[in-house]
Amino acid sequence: MKENQNTDIIELTDKNIFHTYSRYPLIVKKGKGVRVWDEKGRQYLDFLSGIAVCNLGHCHPAVVKAAQSQLENLVHVSNLFYTEPQVEIAELLKGQSFADKIFFCNSGAEANEAALKLARKYAHGFSGGKRFEIITMKYSFHGRTFATLTATGQEKFHNGFSPLLPGFKYVPFNDINAVEEAVTESTCAVMLEPIQGEGGVNVPAENYLKEVRQLCDREKILLIFDEVQTGMGRTGKIFAYEHYGVEPDIMTLAKALAGGLPAGAMLANKKVAQSFVPGTHASTFGGNPVVMAACVAVMKELVDGEALENCRRMGQYFFKELNGLKEKYSDIISEIRGKGLMIGMELKIDGNEIVKQCLDEAIIINCTLDRILRFLPPLIVKKDEIDGCVDVLDRVLGRQ
Repeated sequence: MKENQNTDIIELTDKNIFHTYSRYPLIVKKGKGVRVWDEKGRQYLDFLSGIAVCNLGHCHPAVVKAAQSQLENLVHVSNLFYTEPQVEIAELLKGQSFADKIFFCNSGAEANEAALKLARKYAHGFSGGKRFEIITMKYSFHGRTFATLTATGQEKFHNGFSPLLPGFKYVPFNDINAVEEAVTESTCAVMLEPIQGEGGVNVPAENYLKEVRQLCDREKILLIFDEVQTGMGRTGKIFAYEHYGVEPDIMTLAKALAGGLPAGAMLANKKVAQSFVPGTHASTFGGNPVVMAACVAVMKELVDGEALENCRRMGQYFFKELNGLKEKYSDIISEIRGKGLMIGMELKIDGNEIVKQCLDEAIIINCTLDRILRFLPPLIVKKDEIDGCVDVLDRVLGRQ
């Protein structure tokens, strides 16, 4: 778009594009590392990473190089044929996880849709359709397709879309007794985020995930981990479940999987994966060669680079600084929680205005559930960049 039309972008967006987002009045033109620039050249620190997508920062050189190189050779081919990038990333994901098989798609919702279908297909094979119910958590978020919307345990996302799909139950997160009471002869799986993201950065008790795993084993039902937001290094390990000494039967990934390009994956162990055969599920663009090449670059950086160690180190530093603000503004801040560089600050006041004021001072964060500020900076963030964010927060909170 021509330079003299930049001022019309917001107006043209509102005129031509569905109003499904409440957008901030910021036109982003460029991104590099932890920073983005608007159309006037103003620089912002991005502590949201495209909602946990650009975990290695914007336009990471390895990701850009891999995608550009693949673009020159093969952009797309049907999944009726074989491509090398799919195999390469599948091998890397398997080597770092519990999984035996992987299905590639384009988003977190698609990955979760595939997981829900696989769980029911597997259960149908040994129960004759008697087991179909899936237990999910209150305040969870799994996507916006009809199945994943139904799986999401937040009524505000359900409003206006009734009737939802049958076969889902919701229980409180971090309450093993509630899960146990919800299990019946119709239950086929329990699905949860190891750390809830949209639901407020809720961290499980130390033994909770182990207890859920033991319950699933005892009742012969599947355990599904939605790691769309927590996966790919966000918590200081490649997958969040690694912190808790437990493995799922099925796991979903997306967001940071391809470093900014659209990618999703559903991973499963061999026992469950065999339930999918030709014709049971598919995705035209899933496993696209360009996107898979970017995934390979991301995974190699996480395995061989310093991003994970930096995430752990900077996460600890960020926690310390945010807790310092909590002590200073105890009348405003009630809790700091999270893991690695997935951090929530629960407020005693509405947080949306604080997000706007931070944006005015060139810091990008967001607010979920109206009172929880969420910080998801790139895993490559540096100490001085965290200091810059904390300084702005200090000034903004001081004005409340």
